[in-house]
Amino acid sequence: MSESREFCPRCGDPVPERRDPLPGEPRGRDALLCDDCYFEDFDLVDAPDRIEVLVCSSCGAVRRGESWRDVGARDYTDIAVDEVAESLGVHVDAEDVEWGVEPEQVDENTVRMHCRFSGVVRGTLRSAEVTVPVKISRGTCDRCGRIAGGYYAGIVQVRADERDLTPAERAEALDIAERYVADQEADGDREAFITEVTETDDGPDIKLSSNRLAQNVATRITESLGGSFESYPTLVTEDGDGNEVYRVTFAVRLPRYAEGEIVDPEDGDGPVLVTGVSGRLQGVRLATGAEYTSAFADGDAPDATRLGTRDDAAETTVVTVEDENAIQVLDPVTYEAKTVPNPAFVDDGAESVLAFEHGGDVHLVPDEDAERPAESVSNRE
Repeated sequence: MSESREFCPRCGDPVPERRDPLPGEPRGRDALLCDDCYFEDFDLVDAPDRIEVLVCSSCGAVRRGESWRDVGARDYTDIAVDEVAESLGVHVDAEDVEWGVEPEQVDENTVRMHCRFSGVVRGTLRSAEVTVPVKISRGTCDRCGRIAGGYYAGIVQVRADERDLTPAERAEALDIAERYVADQEADGDREAFITEVTETDDGPDIKLSSNRLAQNVATRITESLGGSFESYPTLVTEDGDGNEVYRVTFAVRLPRYAEGEIVDPEDGDGPVLVTGVSGRLQGVRLATGAEYTSAFADGDAPDATRLGTRDDAAETTVVTVEDENAIQVLDPVTYEAKTVPNPAFVDDGAESVLAFEHGGDVHLVPDEDAERPAESVSNRE
């Protein structure tokens, strides 16, 4: 009785019977070779002779194919390790692969990568060592080139209605823009950047890299500081396909009154300290401490007389508390004793209060951290 045997197609030596390959495993002629013939031409690692890496000298991004990528590398050695790791190929038959790399800094622009590999192939532990020189070249990525060239597509102009912006509003608007753009960059949008911020007497002009970015910044500024915005497109050019390219200005208009202003709605109930401007105008009645809410909404504001700001108030002495409705204090300007309404935000037993003088009248003003009274009264225009 003859025994059925398989033979190596190269040398003719008998080979052990093997199982049929699983789906995805090699089925070609090499799979039939004996171990000696198989390992004769076997390479555990496929490595390039040399790797050239183009790195942006401004931001450190790496050119891969037709695009630039932020790799977050600490130095060029990290970049070389990443590039070698992506370019090396390990044989498909290898199992339990382990590898390590030892970089050698040859000069400022060259890193020689000494790589060691091991893996199990056909039940045999195989190892290999390869050395790959990595050449670092410097250039300028598209994003940094646009920034350096002053490129922008959208402008956000921040202004206020019939008044100057407060320093706090200027700072908050810029912080909103910077935080939003930084979030977009962190999410991988390399085309998101602020080109320039120009401070004018009326408010900041923020130039951004895209109209979408500018519109989203304008939206977030008005959501935080109140007001509204309108867009004004300007045709600047046509692209290579003949499509019109527009540069859009988003004109943000903050509310007529700012938080911390003291205004008189002239409704007979006295001045109001403005505490909110998003939507309806909100504040605190200085005479009573009750909440004030304007009937106007959607960015409209009542016609009110500006009297001053919270910063104009000064600390003054309480002379005596006459009753729950009246209190006697020293006029912060003339130092005369005057009887004024006793609002709910004045603490019982207080020895001093903030007072604001306008036109000979004295009004008490709550501290910034004063709690709102439990009782609330809405006054409608």
